[in-house]
Amino acid sequence: MHRMWILLIGLWIGTSARSELVSKAVEYKQGDTVLEGYLVYDDAKAEKRPGVLVVHEWWGLNDYAKHRADELAKLGYVAFAVDMYGKGVLAKTREEAGKLAGEIRGKPIMRERARAGFDVLAAHELVDPKAIAAIGYCFGGTTVLELAYSGAPLAGVVSFHGGITAPKPEDDKGIQAKILVCHGADDPHVPDEQVQAFVDAMRRVGADWQLIAYGGAVHTFTNPAAGNNKSGGSAYDEKADKRSWEHMLDFFAEILKSDG
Repeated sequence: MHRMWILLIGLWIGTSARSELVSKAVEYKQGDTVLEGYLVYDDAKAEKRPGVLVVHEWWGLNDYAKHRADELAKLGYVAFAVDMYGKGVLAKTREEAGKLAGEIRGKPIMRERARAGFDVLAAHELVDPKAIAAIGYCFGGTTVLELAYSGAPLAGVVSFHGGITAPKPEDDKGIQAKILVCHGADDPHVPDEQVQAFVDAMRRVGADWQLIAYGGAVHTFTNPAAGNNKSGGSAYDEKADKRSWEHMLDFFAEILKSDG
């Protein structure tokens, strides 16, 4: 009986160890700017595994982005939530967030900052550099599309309620990543013309792409902190949140096959 209890305790400890996450702040640089990202993974496995880059909303690298990274780590990925603004820089108001995002959005630095984060993740000892994806929310959704358009060696990217930009003509031959866009069908911040321009560009370049529009969903549909009032154009939608996460997981099952 005593031996049985020892065995059961040992099994419980082993199970606990398998599900324990290791998280740490990682300081790195892009140009002269010091950045600080958030790395998280399950340390029970020693072999290499796929990595996932997580790009935050326009607020900066906050707890929401870190939470999403944690969820990915629980699924067995090495997740790295990047910092697009600079170490310790977080917006406290919408005005601050708009200013910070506006200094980066649509400029070369957007791709450069994202690529700096990608390089950190790709260099990690537990990451298979041939099996890396990137996901992003709102501002971050636009960022991962731009990272894909830059020709970064990604397996794929997922944009959640991001601004849906189209690649520039000079990007057409360099896109390697498969693309999944999870879009709120009633998002007033993303005009239908923008969506159609993206579709036309994807057809032009012959990309491997998907666009899923969630009926009734508006901007920020994955974040409970957005509240439930859709009249302002941003609100949480539980169904769209869960469905888009499942669509992402199906996408990952297809594109992230690590050699270990």
